[in-house]
Amino acid sequence: MKYAEFIQAVARRPKMSSTQAEPITRATLETLAERLTGGQARDLAAQLPEELRGYLRKPDERPEPFGLAEFFERVQKRAAVDLQSANDGVCAVLDTLREAVSAKEYGDFVDQLPKEFWPLTGPAANRLETRRVGT
Repeated sequence: MKYAEFIQAVARRPKMSSTQAEPITRATLETLAERLTGGQARDLAAQLPEELRGYLRKPDERPEPFGLAEFFERVQKRAAVDLQSANDGVCAVLDTLREAVSAKEYGDFVDQLPKEFWPLTGPAANRLETRRVGT
């Protein structure tokens, strides 16, 4: 998936403009990188368009332990949007990620998220709790 296609796919979901979708995508990916291990963030970035990869860079290998409410708040602040737009945008970015990367890669990063994130990430068919490292 190319960058413009990714942004358009994000914008279509909550019916926002591409100019709104870009900062929400950036903010969601930056916040997601904080929540993942460094290796997982790099693996995910490798399957995204070049323009998005930098948002998943992180200096620390360890994930930050924060929950869903703080995830939404960080996205809200970074994207300079209201909380509802942040919530809708996060869901749109995660849905688009599910389409843009391999099923294995998507499952690998979802496995690092706490259970409270799972309703946002789609079907749980291949989740194995024993692999979870991000709780």
